[in-house]
Amino acid sequence: MSAGRREAALNQEQELDTTLLTDLNAGLTYRALKTANREEMTGKEEADRLDDLGGTVTGTLSFSRAQPQHFAFLLAYALGEVNSTGLGSSGYRHLIRPLKGELDTARSNPSFTAAMRYGRQVLKRRFASCFVDQVRVEFAKDGWAKITGVIKGTGKVTDNSRVDEVSAAYNAQSLTLASNGVEGADAAERLANVQAVQVLNPTTQAWEEVHYSAVSGATPAVITITPPGSGSQPTLYRVYYLPVESGWMSFPDRVVEPPLKVSRLTVNLGGRWNGSGFVGGRNLAAELKRLVWTFSNNLTPERTPGGTDYANRAFRSGREQKLSLDRDFRDFLVSRSLLDTEYFGLYLKAEGPEWAPGYRYQVEIVFPRVAVIGAPVKVAQRRLAEEVELVVLEDDLYGSVIVLVQNQVSGYAG
Repeated sequence: MSAGRREAALNQEQELDTTLLTDLNAGLTYRALKTANREEMTGKEEADRLDDLGGTVTGTLSFSRAQPQHFAFLLAYALGEVNSTGLGSSGYRHLIRPLKGELDTARSNPSFTAAMRYGRQVLKRRFASCFVDQVRVEFAKDGWAKITGVIKGTGKVTDNSRVDEVSAAYNAQSLTLASNGVEGADAAERLANVQAVQVLNPTTQAWEEVHYSAVSGATPAVITITPPGSGSQPTLYRVYYLPVESGWMSFPDRVVEPPLKVSRLTVNLGGRWNGSGFVGGRNLAAELKRLVWTFSNNLTPERTPGGTDYANRAFRSGREQKLSLDRDFRDFLVSRSLLDTEYFGLYLKAEGPEWAPGYRYQVEIVFPRVAVIGAPVKVAQRRLAEEVELVVLEDDLYGSVIVLVQNQVSGYAG
């Protein structure tokens, strides 16, 4: 994805600069908006045509062993405002906050370009204008920090698959592509990157599979085939293949950072953010079993006049945030805050190892103004516990949330 560089405009692809490994069940999906003409009077009982409205892109990017870069990337695009400064000789500190107002006339939030590779030699697909609509952060006992982003795209998609139609005799022994070479460093890889060859049978007018045995390294490529018939009459062939890669098809290098442990998380409840640090409050440690933060932009890509086959605007209808704490019920302080409608701050700091003396990977999340909206008491593992639900509110001076990430990446969503 273009983690470091946001798109200059909606549906204008940006250069890919970062490769990330997501969880196995994560990814982006293109869903075509094709509608059968069932409501038309066709004279038939069933539909006989599909109309194409384009498509949509949805999916998740989830990281079950979250690294600081995962927090920085997802939250930079979810919140929208990023300011990165140098830290020591090789590090950076990223200040991420909610963007006020709209980014431009078509977007509330910055968008990024993403690409996925399916299998080693099956397909690569690029998704323009992806937005982070929701984020879920979880710190649970005996585990790693987790972060998941719900992605919505405008539906503009390109891939690296090609289909060439070649005119040749029915008894041809080779086919030459129109202009492209076939991707592959050697003969075996090029052969694997041709996924099918079909011929139009001159007699039956049906498309039939053709055996192929070699692909040259030339441009355009020459494909050796077994003649499908004995006649020399001209016919059409279809070649399904992956062309020589260029531009976005070559993925950038992967950045690897240490994942964040829940055991290295500091939680301070009840204090106050003064603009440079968190003061007061009390530390939650052994009593805390799980903390979850959910964030939603309520953003929807839409097709309006003046667009094309994909959405041409994406605005949020109002951010919403919630926090939940699963803790031992050792005192009535949280329950009292609920009764008194008390407002206070919450501070999280997840530390990783140092990349240089005095400089370590870490993520800080500050909620300047929260309030308890529920604290039911239950029994868990034969102990009293309470499920604390907090609503995140917008502070007049510091906003609703402040995120500070330290790592060795120069910037995000710039």
